[in-house]
Amino acid sequence: MEVRDGRADEAEALSGLVLRSKAYWGYDAAFLAACAPELRIRAEDVTARRIVVAQDERGGVLGVASLEGEPPAASLGLLFVEPAAIRCGVGRLLYRDVVRRAAELGVGRLVIDADPHAAGFYRAMGAEARQDDAAGARGLVRFEVAPVPPPEWAQAWTGSVPAVHVGNVADFNGQFTEGGVDRERDAAADHYACLAAFYGPDPAALVLPRVVPRGWVDLVGRQLGWSAVEVYDGLTGPAGGGLVDALRRRPALVARLAERGLPWVAWGPTRALGEVTGRAFGEHELRYESKSAAHALFAGILAGGGHPRVVLPGQWRARTRREAVRLLAARARSGETTVLKSEHGVGGSGTVIVTPRRVRDAGGARAVLRGLPRGPLLVEEYVPGPERATDGPRDLTFDGFVDAGGRVFVVGGAVMEVRDGCYAGATVGPAVVPAWAEGPLLAFGRAVGRELADSGYRGWFDVDFVADGSGRLAPTETNLRLTGPSVAFMVAARLDALRGAGHLVRIVDRVGLGARLPEPQFDDLCQELADGCAALGAVFVPAIPTGAFEPAPWLGFLVAARDAEALDAAEAVVRAGARRVGTDFAGLEGDDDAPRW
Repeated sequence: MEVRDGRADEAEALSGLVLRSKAYWGYDAAFLAACAPELRIRAEDVTARRIVVAQDERGGVLGVASLEGEPPAASLGLLFVEPAAIRCGVGRLLYRDVVRRAAELGVGRLVIDADPHAAGFYRAMGAEARQDDAAGARGLVRFEVAPVPPPEWAQAWTGSVPAVHVGNVADFNGQFTEGGVDRERDAAADHYACLAAFYGPDPAALVLPRVVPRGWVDLVGRQLGWSAVEVYDGLTGPAGGGLVDALRRRPALVARLAERGLPWVAWGPTRALGEVTGRAFGEHELRYESKSAAHALFAGILAGGGHPRVVLPGQWRARTRREAVRLLAARARSGETTVLKSEHGVGGSGTVIVTPRRVRDAGGARAVLRGLPRGPLLVEEYVPGPERATDGPRDLTFDGFVDAGGRVFVVGGAVMEVRDGCYAGATVGPAVVPAWAEGPLLAFGRAVGRELADSGYRGWFDVDFVADGSGRLAPTETNLRLTGPSVAFMVAARLDALRGAGHLVRIVDRVGLGARLPEPQFDDLCQELADGCAALGAVFVPAIPTGAFEPAPWLGFLVAARDAEALDAAEAVVRAGARRVGTDFAGLEGDDDAPRW
């Protein structure tokens, strides 16, 4: 289907479509006759009311919609679908087109007076119900939407065009060989490659190492309003291997993707990917993925002043394990907690918080270090956080990117959930970052971006912080790649553009499933969770589906809502649904009359 401008010569035919659509809900002839004058479309209305139609590939008209009035307020005057095409996505396509055009016109308030039979549709599309006596007197339900265009950073990220998304997570991690990435996360890298679906607001193609469920692509596409997306999955096969090496073995596929002239977006830069896409790659691009290099970068910025509420924890590089033992033991004797870090790590892997008690319980500093990854270690001062969880967030992050011309774009700040030093999820959206932290966080993140740009780096980056409980932030590392929070920002921008402003988005790294399901039942589960969240006014997006087929199955997901209460409720719905999986298997073992799965 596609949307096009209506034509004056089809006004009569469109009027007929509107009346047939109204009659679909069972209204009697007298009521329809009374409505006919109001619903009639005249030739001069087509332009004046900004009427568009949805048509199929043969040119058949499937629906009609109008955007009426002038900024700052406007209304959705018509949205009617040919009865034979109802529940085929026509209404969704037209509605999103109206919201997009309203945002482009500068409309800040879009009013919808809906037939009661259509109220469920508008709620599902994200419109918010409003009490309005005038609309109620006419038997209608009032809804409102706050249309917004994509933020500047989202338009600049891929040049406002769809992109080719490459899930090269394992390739990126494989550049760091000193052992900072733990085995579990390294093994799961191809699962995390599913996040490629969200590397930009609107993908044209996904290039993935593992086979992904078809139902997953369809559901995510509906939730995020994607047009047709080409999916090239299972490229590395059961034996694994690098995704870019798999692309090299498929020159016809690379040529097919390249001939469209679209930007390529990957998890992070690698030399091999640069060779395939024709983008120059320099080793300096990954310089600040090193935690010690990032620490030095932070120190240089702070030495220049201008960031009084940002403090840098002390850090010492242990050249040998013996030196690390000595430093850790000395700090433990002084009663100080220490953070031990590998030079590189993903999602908190390679980072361990060591208290003096832990050193004592282990039998000394040497015993503690035996359980850490091999390779260089950094010994860092521990920054105490808020005494209580209610005192504010502990872990925050800044996201931004540097475009091809070296311009720094600020994306925003997020609050991360970190458990035992490992990343477990993040939340983005309006007022998520406390007011006291937002200014220092954005200012310091922007300063890091300028330094990265001057060093030649081009691409996405973040800066992670911990809050010290007294109104100060301590930067801990940079990531020169996309991350979980960056995916949440992409989804928030997309939902705001489709459904109106104000979405909070939470990405949850992984939640265990009660059983491993066949693919059709997994698709059913995701649709059930989507429906459950929609009933709360929230959106559910499965982010990492392939973990659901592991022997110990799990799911990564996103939820979105316009307020924190609904967001928490949506997360609870998904977690409860994940736990319930497997209850259907209870009692099957040893029961000859039970159905077999």
